[in-house]
Amino acid sequence: MKRTRIAALALATASAALAPLLGQAAAAEPAVYLQDPAGGEKTMKSMWTKDEMHKVEGQLRFHPGIQYKTVKRPGPAAAPDYERRAADPRTLAWLPSYEFAWSVSDSTVVKKAVTVKEGAHPIVVHAVLRSADRKKVGEVRRELTGKPATGREKIAGGKRIACDTGEYTVEWSVTRSGYGTLGGTLRWNSSCEQYRTAFDPNHGQQR
Repeated sequence: MKRTRIAALALATASAALAPLLGQAAAAEPAVYLQDPAGGEKTMKSMWTKDEMHKVEGQLRFHPGIQYKTVKRPGPAAAPDYERRAADPRTLAWLPSYEFAWSVSDSTVVKKAVTVKEGAHPIVVHAVLRSADRKKVGEVRRELTGKPATGREKIAGGKRIACDTGEYTVEWSVTRSGYGTLGGTLRWNSSCEQYRTAFDPNHGQQR
């Protein structure tokens, strides 16, 4: 029982340390992504077609995706035989993914006043990750066919980004063919310091 309590306390301490690491999130949930535009799930950027009969809305959630290897660690002084596996701070790295949301509305009879969201739509999502010197270090693009008027799609970036390599910019767009393209940018800091501190085997020990 004592070992179980110690393990639970250790897990709770690590979780509390990691929760506030990354920027904007909806409501009071732990921040695990950056969002453009900032806000909740239904907060989106929008644009109307020139004839004001069709509207496209879009949103991006950038998931930095921390990754690491684990190593064996001895238990605390109260239970030295309680061996556990813990994150190795030396192996920290980022593996980003990109989550796109869209919504397509069509006016009926009166422009902008009465709209419906129905039918299947061709949606193209695109994002580029750039370093501080504007070099392209990651990119995703996908053509989604037959998608509902409102939806989400998460795409793995497939590119490993080293910790502490500076500020990055994410450029993104959502396109509904025949309606238009909207998008935006957000900034991301690749520092791993807070994870590194939380995963340090000596973290929290008093001297």
